[in-house]
Order: sequence, then structure tokens, then C-alpha cells
Amino acid sequence: MTQVILPPTVASPARRTRGIRTWYRRGGLVNVAFALPVILVFAYFSWGPIARGLTMSWQKTNLVEPASWVGWSNFEYVLQNPLLATAALNTLWFVVLAILIGFPLPLFLAVFISELRGTKPLYSVLSYLPVVVPPVVAILLWKIFYDPSSTGVFNTILGWVGIGPLPFLNSPAMAMPSLVLESTWASAGSTVIIYLAAMASVRGELYEAAELDGAGIWRKVWSITLPQMRGVILIVLLLQIIGTTQVFAEPFLFTGGGPNNATTTILLMIFNYAFIYGDYGAASALSMMLALVLAVVSVFYFWVTRRWSDA
Repeated sequence: MTQVILPPTVASPARRTRGIRTWYRRGGLVNVAFALPVILVFAYFSWGPIARGLTMSWQKTNLVEPASWVGWSNFEYVLQNPLLATAALNTLWFVVLAILIGFPLPLFLAVFISELRGTKPLYSVLSYLPVVVPPVVAILLWKIFYDPSSTGVFNTILGWVGIGPLPFLNSPAMAMPSLVLESTWASAGSTVIIYLAAMASVRGELYEAAELDGAGIWRKVWSITLPQMRGVILIVLLLQIIGTTQVFAEPFLFTGGGPNNATTTILLMIFNYAFIYGDYGAASALSMMLALVLAVVSVFYFWVTRRWSDA
């Protein structure tokens, strides 16, 4: 029997007209009228600064005098700055330390809190409490704790066990780990809440079956919790990489980039270009370069982890 292959159906003009009329009668135009102002406002405040920054990266401007187009000069000026390599390495060092310290700690706390019964809400609130503290207040508070004298809070505690006093923020070797420690304390609570919410979606039958097989808490975490949360863990790790790469408040308020540029980061350089030297073109150029690097890292990250995420 001969099979007849029919050509693809093409919507007639009359059918398209009826579809438009149906869409109009169902209030499609009214929906667009209500949504359009929201879309325009969102685009103006979200994408407008990005477009403005991209334009300024090709200009020589201080936002006071008329801007002039300089082409690649801003990018060449930024790349020729010898401090850029130092800032990039410092930023990378901060990211590495933040991941080594700040990535497993919230997961450990979430597992610990999830195993509690009656006091679980209390510990959830306590873990999130540092996030409620304004970042500037938290940094200034920790700056007092990091007092290098023997009467400082941390040095007093270390003195009880015969250690110190340590120059936390005055030593090029200790300054960056000190910043990471405060940053981890301040931001770990949000990640803990995310992990607790993800753990709540894991089916309880899996844990019950594991307990019947004699599995302990760490075996359950390794064989059940982590595989069930792989998607959340991957997203949190990517967000942490992006967030720590854009570190600014800690080096700005703790050390100002010192000592000896040991805590100078990319965002601190952008701030100095814009608000210290008044060169908004160079600041925008460095911002665009950082955004491009983060975009490439994100694409590479998704490409590397896509198989594990889909498993």
C-alpha cells in the first residue's frame, strides 16, 4: 500500500486573522498594556546601566565634562596597569579560600541542623542571624575583633591557649584569610537555609530504607542527601564563585586594599578608577572585562557539570 505524505499545514490568512481576533477578545491587548510599563521599568533599571556602562567603556569621561570617544584606549590603559595582575591574583585567592572554607561549612551546618528535632527552628534562626546584620556593621564589628594588640578580642582568646598576638589585618599573609573568615560568617546563613529547603524535598522513604540497612548519618548524607541535592549544590557553587569574584566591601572597609596591596581586588580597582581618579571610562572598561570573564566561566562551568547535573 502506497503511503501518502501530506505537505505541512500552513495557516491561512483567514485563520491567522481569527486567531488575532480571539486574542484581542480575550483581553490580550489589555494584558500587554498592563505588562508593558513593568517591562519598560525593568529594562530601564536592569539593562539600562549595562548598556550605559558598555558605552562608557569606549569613552573618556568623568561624568562632568563632555565625553569623547577613545575606542580601545580604556582597555589598553587598564591592561597596562601593573596592579591589575596583583588584583586578579588577590581576587582569585579570595575565591579559592572562600570556596574551601565557605562552601562545605554551610552544607555541614545544614546536615547538622536537619538531624535535630525539637530545636531545629532555633538553630535555623541562629544560623541565619548573621545575614540580618548590615554588612557594614558586621565588618566594622569584626575589625574591632581583629585588633592586633594583645587586648583584642581574638588575640585575647588565642592568648588563653598561648597563641598570639597575631596581626590579622596588618600582615600580607593573614589579611586575605581574615577577610574570608568574616565573609563566610556573614553569608553562610543564606546558603544554610537553601540547603535545608532542598533537604526537606528529599523523600523520607530513602532515609528509612537506609536506616533499615544500618547506614549511619554520614553514609546517608553521602549516598542520599548529596545525590538528591546535586542540582542545588551546583547552582549554589556557581553563585558563590560569581559572588566572591565581585568582593568589594571587605577589602574596602577592612584594609583599603593593604597591606602592600595584599587585599586589592578587581572591584576595588574599579572603585578607585571611578571615585578616586574620576576615570569612569577605565572603570567601565574593567567592569566589562570582569563581566566577560564571569560569563565565560559560567558557560564553561555549565558545560563541565551538565552531565553530573542531568544524571
